Amino acid sequence: MKRPFLTAVAALGTLGLALSACSPSTGNKSSESSAASSGDQATVTFRLWDDVAAPAYEESFKAFEEKNPGIKVKVEVVPWGDYWTQLPLDISSGEMADIFWVNSSNFALYADNGNLMNITKELGKDHDAWQQSVVDLYTRNDSLWGIPQIWDSIGLFYNKDLVTEAGVDVTKLTWGTADDTLLPALQKLTKDANGKTADAPDFDAANIKTYGMNAQADMQAIYLPFLAQAGGLFQKEDGSFDFASDKGVMAFTYITDLINKYHVAPPAAETNTNGDLAREMFIRGEMALFQSGPYSLKTIADNTKINWGIAPLISGPEGAVSTSHGVVAVGNEQTKNREATLKVLKWLGSAESQAPLGKMGVSFPGAVDAQDYFVNYWADKGVDVSVFIDAAAGKTALSPFGPDVNAGTEAFMPRLLDVFLGSVPVEQGLKEAQDAGNSAMK
Repeated sequence: MKRPFLTAVAALGTLGLALSACSPSTGNKSSESSAASSGDQATVTFRLWDDVAAPAYEESFKAFEEKNPGIKVKVEVVPWGDYWTQLPLDISSGEMADIFWVNSSNFALYADNGNLMNITKELGKDHDAWQQSVVDLYTRNDSLWGIPQIWDSIGLFYNKDLVTEAGVDVTKLTWGTADDTLLPALQKLTKDANGKTADAPDFDAANIKTYGMNAQADMQAIYLPFLAQAGGLFQKEDGSFDFASDKGVMAFTYITDLINKYHVAPPAAETNTNGDLAREMFIRGEMALFQSGPYSLKTIADNTKINWGIAPLISGPEGAVSTSHGVVAVGNEQTKNREATLKVLKWLGSAESQAPLGKMGVSFPGAVDAQDYFVNYWADKGVDVSVFIDAAAGKTALSPFGPDVNAGTEAFMPRLLDVFLGSVPVEQGLKEAQDAGNSAMK
């Protein structure tokens, strides 16, 4: 699974964007895309982009249909690569599903345009049963616009054997302070083909066998956490970008130095065009530390033979600050069967409905009382995922927001990728990227 939470700029895959449990790989759109009535039975369509999560929803809706024999729910999967281009077309034509997944960088546009049901108005103001960070993320103009479905935060996957061999304590990694422990640790963990570590005078940076950590242009897992840990902001309250601040320059300089100065992270020439490369290297045992979220759990567990674990997020000058993101199910304001759609939306918010998401290891469910299913799923496999819960409960960075943030992100990303390549000075590149992004949002 990939991580599609933060953005819909699919062509810029290095954003990750994306929490995730949930970005998808394949899938087919159903031939039915709107609610229909047949006799006494109503059909409600539910669209998502993740074919891994789809079976959990199928199971959930079986239970719903047993309790509500007059309503049938049809699940349709539209692949991530097509999802965000198909969505506005189907809304415009009146062919959009009755209920569908959205992420935070897209919901505001559709909420402001009157395309979404107001959850607070339709289902009430009591949202205590859901993950608070997701509720906050999708609250706009004092109303909630989606039912929390899944969420994630960021932790540090590590190769136990490589870490032990290097004598690194992964629970005490800090950066950007006088007692910086991250860089020395990464230098010990990075080795060339001759077994020389990156802090050795004869280290061969052109022939690296094992890297210390990922440090790519990954918004969700890398530069939003580093930016927040430096005390910087990605956006101001008015939605304009602010990552070119002095604190932003500090954070991005540190990240890109790991790549271009110290050679303890893979080159951006490779990661800019392959957002999954770092995870693949970790799986193969070619990277010691991999900062990511629960959306990487199944891919790692299903494909690696290394001995691995998960540690708390690295700390910066402002402590350990994570991103915490989520996906919600929204109601189509244009639905042809409002009563049935609202019943399904209410069901989707229940712990009973979301239990399969946890039991099948898809992601942390948005319903608080269903989250233990996900914890137990991984505990049975010997994996402790509590670090993600702790990260979400601690300091978190504000996720990208606003109806035009996708346009802004698409505009600034090419120059930001140049910053990671080292082809432009950090301060200059950030300023140019920020200006391009803000101009695109005007």
